[in-house]
Amino acid sequence: MKFKLDENFGKRAQTVFKEFGYDVETVLDEKLQGCSDKKYFQICSQENRCLVTLDKDFSYVIKFNPSKVGGIVVIRPPKNPSLSIIEKLIKQFLGELKNNPLDHRLWIVELGRIRIHQTDYEE
Repeated sequence: MKFKLDENFGKRAQTVFKEFGYDVETVLDEKLQGCSDKKYFQICSQENRCLVTLDKDFSYVIKFNPSKVGGIVVIRPPKNPSLSIIEKLIKQFLGELKNNPLDHRLWIVELGRIRIHQTDYEE
């Protein structure tokens, strides 16, 4: 499984994905910071990577259909989160990935729960 981390994640998040054995790239490493959400989505689609972000806009499946990319993961931390909280949410997601395949779905990850949405929406 391949992931692309949005610019709101740093090296620490990338390291967690690598420790779990995943192929992960970042918007920052590819110098794509500041690109539009649409462009980020298109790149993930072309590379068949799962898009990982803190941006709630990506949970709008009519605009960003998770079946067009490897999947979409929206990490939803509480207000003013520490880096350790973000890391905990990422580990929570990656741990659950062992039990449930991502398979072009939208996952919304919050402390203590993960909502998994499968869309039948076709463009």
